[in-house]
Amino acid sequence: MGGWVSIANTSLVQPTSHDRKQRKKRTKPQTQRFIRPVRVIKGTFGKDIYDRYKIGKELGRGEFGVSYECQDITTGERVACKKISKSRLRAEIDVEDVRREVAIMRHMPLHPNIVTFKDVYEDKDAIYLVMELCEGGELFDRIVAKGHYTERAAALVIKTILEVVQTCHKHGVIHRDLKPENFLYAHKGEHAPLKAIDFGLSISFEPGQRFRDIVGSPFYMAPEVLKRNYGEQIDVWSAGVILYILLCGVPPFWAETEEGIAQAIIKGDINFIRDPWQRVSEDAKTLIKGMLDQNPDDRLTVEQALENQWIQNAHKVSNIPLGENIGSRIQQFSLMNKFKKKVITVVAENLPDEQVDGLKQMFDEMDKDKNGSLTFEEFKDGLCLIGDQPLDDPDVRMLMDAADLDENGVLNCEEFMMVAIHLKRISNDDHLQQAFHHFDKNQNGYIEFEELKESLFEDQNSHNEKLVNDIIHDADLDKDGRISYPEFAAMMTTGMDWRMESRQYSRVMLNAISDKMFKDQI
Repeated sequence: MGGWVSIANTSLVQPTSHDRKQRKKRTKPQTQRFIRPVRVIKGTFGKDIYDRYKIGKELGRGEFGVSYECQDITTGERVACKKISKSRLRAEIDVEDVRREVAIMRHMPLHPNIVTFKDVYEDKDAIYLVMELCEGGELFDRIVAKGHYTERAAALVIKTILEVVQTCHKHGVIHRDLKPENFLYAHKGEHAPLKAIDFGLSISFEPGQRFRDIVGSPFYMAPEVLKRNYGEQIDVWSAGVILYILLCGVPPFWAETEEGIAQAIIKGDINFIRDPWQRVSEDAKTLIKGMLDQNPDDRLTVEQALENQWIQNAHKVSNIPLGENIGSRIQQFSLMNKFKKKVITVVAENLPDEQVDGLKQMFDEMDKDKNGSLTFEEFKDGLCLIGDQPLDDPDVRMLMDAADLDENGVLNCEEFMMVAIHLKRISNDDHLQQAFHHFDKNQNGYIEFEELKESLFEDQNSHNEKLVNDIIHDADLDKDGRISYPEFAAMMTTGMDWRMESRQYSRVMLNAISDKMFKDQI
């Protein structure tokens, strides 16, 4: 089972006798199989997107769908459309995510730094979110393209991000997934506004309300998220991580695995020694420390961060370049992750419906007493069918507890499918092979310069060629100027774990890591 086994076979804390007694007390309830509703979003009946918009070129792909440039047939206005395929909504939690995203986008006010929501449509195949079109590129891409970076530029960017957070919180929304990839420039002009574009993991909240579900991206995740007891303060932490990266080019909490990243976050050591921190002002460092305080009660609020003198005087902060290394570090960090995201998109699209149907049949076969749910023993037997090697009981227990979203001690078909689909999709070497062949256009057994450039960039320029060469240099272990399949597989299992780009995989895996790290506290 590849990546799952490697994590599950680390030394785990054994369940306590109290845990075992509590589980024995649980009865196996009757559960219903997930049936995707015919209509996912209210208020979309009778509306046809093709009556209003002409669908144009593809802008990007994600786990659940594809974004397109569209044009209003009547006015000629160009907009973006995020098409979410209903076939990808395989569990109730997927449906809830989409409904929540639409509700929050409808709720958010007009703001110069938040992408404008236009409308939502739905037909039998997909949900279509129509939004303002942002053509200026990602935050990190613009930094790299400029070739130099200053403390003033970082201050102006983080001020904008904090103002977005403040607006979210004032309107009862926690973003929960602040990261550079979720900010785009409105256009390619020098003074284009920066806009928050993705509210897919956001959630509404009341003052003092606490949340337990683990969501977000590991590098930007606050410690209290891993502890499953958090509120709106997590957005300030994520903004602090972004600021740290803006000023030095690397994340403050780094490791080769998702568990290592989690441990670094909990440890909380912030390095201000390496280059270029000697050229960064003490005011900037003090602000970062306040935003990355381990204790959310002591952490700066978004209002306090915005009132900080370094932010207040952003236009007067030092405009001296921090060094060429900043851009190259950000470039390496962001572009490799971008390549890995493309890989998981290819993998996500290569799990045929017949395989999904086969997993449903497997659930029925594993459910010995035919009551619609799996006990520990049934789940353990099922993992042997899915994977290529057995797991010890504590490891099975960890995975089951992580997948048991309603915490009733058994897995219904929806919960089993969530785990099984991602076990097969992400850990199966065949699917990684399929992704490799997608990039290996001429099928000669190597990903070569032109093939990688074609898959990553539309524009053909010398700067992009340097970026492609950098990726090949990092992945090319035998230094023959191309990427073989073993090198590709090695790249995909190191650094920021590519599997975490799968929302459902990351939910289950981070829950499992949290269980392991904080078993006695949760």
